[in-house]
Amino acid sequence: MPELPDVEGFRRTFSKRAKGKRVRAVHGIDSSMLRNTSPQGLARALKGKQFDSPERQGKLLICPADGVALLLHFGMTGTFVWCASGPRHDHDRMTLVFDDGELRYRNMRKFGGIWLAHEQRELEQIRGRLGPDWQSVSRKQFDGLLERRKASLKAVLMNQAVAAGLGNLTADEALWQARIDPRRKASSLDSSERRILYQKIQKVLRDSVPYGLVPAKRTWLTGARGRRNGICPRWGARLERETVAGRTTVFCPAEQR
Repeated sequence: MPELPDVEGFRRTFSKRAKGKRVRAVHGIDSSMLRNTSPQGLARALKGKQFDSPERQGKLLICPADGVALLLHFGMTGTFVWCASGPRHDHDRMTLVFDDGELRYRNMRKFGGIWLAHEQRELEQIRGRLGPDWQSVSRKQFDGLLERRKASLKAVLMNQAVAAGLGNLTADEALWQARIDPRRKASSLDSSERRILYQKIQKVLRDSVPYGLVPAKRTWLTGARGRRNGICPRWGARLERETVAGRTTVFCPAEQR
């Protein structure tokens, strides 16, 4: 599933392919992906508009264009594909047509969604469902996000209303690097543990963003989590898999406390 580093990669792609360009047309809109508009309404609103610099709030991509904004969530299988022209792919859910080519929003499993904001207030209503982007969370804010929360750390870190952008890979990786058990209550961390976890979350995101994905580094949990009977890259112990907060969670029981 695309997480913050992936969406940052999509933001860079959109900036390269669409920023400063005018929309000639919007084709092939899949109505099942639309969350607050119709195919006709979306096409009319974007035609002739010039895209400005795209922004990111966690896993949400915000693409302003002459007073309106296109918002995209990529779900589990979403991506961008740039084409000069050609037949539509079965999984293309929306095509933005420019003078020099087409930018296609492709999404096989159709999770995620497409929103249209006609004005700033409507944009803020859509964005307001999410917490702050994780890369904008300060150390002081982080303490406030965790205190008095009885849910597991994994659940809190992945709750997009708390802070937006962490997913299964980044949450597990940050907890593994911090040597903290994902099943612990968020409120159970002491000041030192909160400091370390905050630093590791920011490090995992900072190191992943240049790749435009969460890399499977040999020295990271991501480099071992996909293997059957995987071994902890740091401790050498057998990794465990357990469902935490409804998601498959990989951790090292020998050192994550």
